[in-house]
Amino acid sequence: MRRERLVALVTLVLLQLFVVAAGAHLLTSDLLTKKAPESTASAEPPPVPVVTAGPVLVSGGNGPLPAKGTLTAALTKALGDPALGKRVGGAVLDVQTGGVIFAGDAETGITPASTTKVATSVAALASLGPDTRLSTRVVRGTTANSIVLVGGGDPTLAGPKPLAGPVYPVQASLPVLARRTAKALKAAGITKVSVTYDDSLYTGPRVPPSWKPNYIPDGEAAPVTALMVDEGRVTPGVRQRVADPSRTAYRVFTALLPKYGVAVSGGGATRARAQAGAQEIARVDSAPVYALVERALTLSDNDLAEALARQVALKEGLPVSFDGGAAAVRKVLARLGVTQGVRVFDGSGLSPDNRIAPASLARLVALAASPANPHLRSAISGMPIAGFTGTLGHRFTKNHSVYGLVRAKTGTLNGVNTLTGVTTTREGRLVAFAFMADDVPPGWGKAEAALDRLAATVAAS
Repeated sequence: MRRERLVALVTLVLLQLFVVAAGAHLLTSDLLTKKAPESTASAEPPPVPVVTAGPVLVSGGNGPLPAKGTLTAALTKALGDPALGKRVGGAVLDVQTGGVIFAGDAETGITPASTTKVATSVAALASLGPDTRLSTRVVRGTTANSIVLVGGGDPTLAGPKPLAGPVYPVQASLPVLARRTAKALKAAGITKVSVTYDDSLYTGPRVPPSWKPNYIPDGEAAPVTALMVDEGRVTPGVRQRVADPSRTAYRVFTALLPKYGVAVSGGGATRARAQAGAQEIARVDSAPVYALVERALTLSDNDLAEALARQVALKEGLPVSFDGGAAAVRKVLARLGVTQGVRVFDGSGLSPDNRIAPASLARLVALAASPANPHLRSAISGMPIAGFTGTLGHRFTKNHSVYGLVRAKTGTLNGVNTLTGVTTTREGRLVAFAFMADDVPPGWGKAEAALDRLAATVAAS
């Protein structure tokens, strides 16, 4: 019987024993209370041990390292799968020591696609800190009856049409901002205002030249602005994006104010920079960065990844643009000691010009998984889980034995398939891996399946 099946069986048995023991304890306590309410409680029973299945998130597993020769032979053969094409590289590192377990063309820069989000996420956590929040504000304008809606770069700001079902993380809400604004204005005796909007936090083009022309029309991302609602979508849950997210957010906001008792004067949307030190009237804050990182990785959220890169640029004192965000990410990674083999031009990985070496990507994952860096841990906990969540929810269909044992970020562009993450070996050693291919021949799903087999091979080693 495989180790993980045994662990699962033991877990279920112990959990059942725990439930039975807990129920018996509660029943006994109830009977004693009814018979002798004056008696004192007896000592607490000894705790029942509960074994939980969570090896993917166990840091610094102390099991023995897998046999390098055997693993190298297996991975080298698997990397030669024709489904991956001719430009393939891979790396496996020991999280505890950072030592190289396997390297196959590991220093060659390969198009990372959405695994770029791992670099962006690690940089955001390291630079901003996991608890930072992004604020959308309303401040006083140049007159007593004027206000300015100021974008703070939160693309998750929710509009008046919420998604069905629970959403993680909890989003800041534009209706809440409108309600708070109206309440503050009415308290000051103001019931009619003119409204402008300020999205000047971001600079440079809203769409980089390296993105393909179809990305915006196809809904891969919205034009990147500092003020948007529902990630610039026409309506929550659909791919189609609006042409001008800032202007759309303004229109939603000004349509909400009258519902809370404040009329809006003026004919149209006007962009205007808020005055320095303008009095804040109301604000709403995003979820903390650690939760935004988890969302960006689990959902492969391009809009959120671009926002995180710009926040890093802002914190690092660089232009808050595509170029500035990419430079800021590299700057932070340099402080972390991971710069060689990393060349990025955006935060999401949509740019086909990005290059990251498999060894560098695996180092970033190992760094985030290390117990020495708890502030980076969300870059691991946000990764999809094989067979369960995110972009891995439908993967590993032929490797059921590693369901839940691989946690990884996927990357896909035309001719590009990548996979990077963590797993535990058969003997419980936590390892980081990166497998990348950017000359993939046509054949839907074949390259993905080949990458899944590589990760499964590591888990079984």
